[in-house]
Amino acid sequence: MSVKHVLTTCPYCGTGCNLFLAVADGRAVGVIPCKTDETSQGQLCIKGYNAHAFVHHPDRLTHPLMRKGEQLTKAGWDEALQKTVDEIKRLVAEHGPDSVMVLASAKCTNEENYIFQKLARAAIGTNNIDHCARLCHASTVAGLLQSFGSGAMTNTIPEFEDADCLLVTGSNTLEAHPLIGARMLKAMEKGAKVIVIDPRDTPLSRIATISMRQEPGTDVAWINGMINVIISEDLYDHEFVAERTTGFEELRELVKSYTPERVEEIAGVPRQHLIDAARTYAAADKAMIAYAMGITQHSNGTNLVRTLANLAMVTGNVGKESSGVNPLRGQCNVQGACDAGALPNLYPGYQSVEDAEVRAKFEKAWNGELQAHKGMTLTCAFNQALTGEVKGMVIFGENPMMSDPDIGHIEAAIQKLEFLAVIDIFPTETAKLADVILPAACYAEKDGTFTSTDRAIRVVRKAVDPPGEARPDWRIACELGRMLGNDGFAFDSPADIMNELAAVAPIYGGIDYERIDRENVRWPCPSKDHPGTKVLHTGSFKIGKGVFAIVEHTPPMEETDEDFPFILTTGRNLFHFHTGSMTRRSVKLQRESPEPYVEINSEDARQLDVLEGQSVRVSSRRGSITLAARVTDWIRPGTIFIPFHYAEAAANKLTNNALDPIAQIPEFKVCAASVEKA
Repeated sequence: MSVKHVLTTCPYCGTGCNLFLAVADGRAVGVIPCKTDETSQGQLCIKGYNAHAFVHHPDRLTHPLMRKGEQLTKAGWDEALQKTVDEIKRLVAEHGPDSVMVLASAKCTNEENYIFQKLARAAIGTNNIDHCARLCHASTVAGLLQSFGSGAMTNTIPEFEDADCLLVTGSNTLEAHPLIGARMLKAMEKGAKVIVIDPRDTPLSRIATISMRQEPGTDVAWINGMINVIISEDLYDHEFVAERTTGFEELRELVKSYTPERVEEIAGVPRQHLIDAARTYAAADKAMIAYAMGITQHSNGTNLVRTLANLAMVTGNVGKESSGVNPLRGQCNVQGACDAGALPNLYPGYQSVEDAEVRAKFEKAWNGELQAHKGMTLTCAFNQALTGEVKGMVIFGENPMMSDPDIGHIEAAIQKLEFLAVIDIFPTETAKLADVILPAACYAEKDGTFTSTDRAIRVVRKAVDPPGEARPDWRIACELGRMLGNDGFAFDSPADIMNELAAVAPIYGGIDYERIDRENVRWPCPSKDHPGTKVLHTGSFKIGKGVFAIVEHTPPMEETDEDFPFILTTGRNLFHFHTGSMTRRSVKLQRESPEPYVEINSEDARQLDVLEGQSVRVSSRRGSITLAARVTDWIRPGTIFIPFHYAEAAANKLTNNALDPIAQIPEFKVCAASVEKA
């Protein structure tokens, strides 16, 4: 028997834990934590411990498939690739390059996402490149770029345990990011105060110093209310505000109307709790804000992120250790996919496609003319498919038939496409609608890097061979680029791709494989002799001074009424990840949470005469699903919660595709719904 242990990076959330894959006779058979890893410190969550379980699942795609009539049939690689290239060329010739949309993937490596966006821009000729950050943290990128000049976590994961105060909102950290949650627990053991604001009781809120349950969609009100208290009680950092920010007087005037009494009326947060939270946060020498999709997934998500930036700046909690504004990214490489340029308005390294000087640099590097206008977002692309402007899509490792809002709308859009190619590891709900399916290698079967939520470039190492004829995504994308007639895809390895990424993206300028193999480096790292950057915005912001945003509370795009009296919010649970394509094929994880459910407050359940475990029908203005009731006091009355992992009762059949006007992110976290016995 041949046995080896291969050090790699977990394929689940954005924490970036290193782990060893145990390999016996060419098969991944287990996982061992890495005790020397700065991030995980020899610990893993239950998903991490099961990171091997889906790798050899019999559902893995092992050969290309092509649609013949109503059936997907086995095809050769040459035939499937040629069909894809021919269709792309036809659509470009008949309708122009913007008739094609490329979706990159937060589950693929930095190197692969770099190739995906280069395929779209340099080979197809369009900036229509996007990925699932549009559905989770596009508002983070947009909001923090406007407020600070950099759209990423300002501090690092280890710093959580040394904070004096942690303000956690829109994040069920102990379930969605357990190893970050472990740092928060260590901070509490050291005496840190923890403030949690969430419509649900979460494991962290139950032990927090202060816990507030706001009505979904009212976050601007309570944040402005905290700032009101901080300014009116003269708790703000006068020196920081004067020297490092602009717009304070306008902010002061704005928040005057957000008294604790008014905030209680809007958000349902008791006035004294709000006052106590504001005083606690402002009094701390080192206070960190952590948030996730409970903040970003709103039709005002960008403004919500900016109000959190306001709160940090008004107290001087930016640019120093154990402080800052810290988005917790939900997928293993959603940060890196953004860094690598898988965005329709930004080249690698967050360089604008509309900046002529930047564009000239990339035209020289890629030896060809590039589009001067920004491309289409993922969310807009499906709308444009319905109207006939988008004719074809190439989707790498994404499953919009589960992950996007209003799935009926998504399915109708896909059915109108003239061509759809899907590259994935499993026959997902989206792949089943494709004209061509190309089988991809998973994280355990290729080399590359992920970038964690705190900007650390983490190494992914090949442990086993891909099944059947499956290939790494970067090789597939390079072959498509070559066949489309572009000579800029002659890469021999992911290391070669990283070298090109480092050459064109200054924030990665000092990154190479030799270096990241021996040390944990965080961007910005502009040169080989630069140590990397742990804390952003020390001394000054990237844009000079931080900008206070003037943001008023506005109601959600969809409100309750007599027919739909509940507010539905969605999210994750401890045992599953994203659309479930990997975790629901992991025996132990599926055993722990095998079926869909809706959380409903016990008083609401009593009025509906609904019992624990009873089958109920949940409906919105877009559709209905049937699932089991989970009766609990962990959620506020009038609100229900459904995890979105379960295809048989897909929460996103119900959600609203109303978009944030800046980031184009959907409002997953608030829609009107009804509940009745099934």
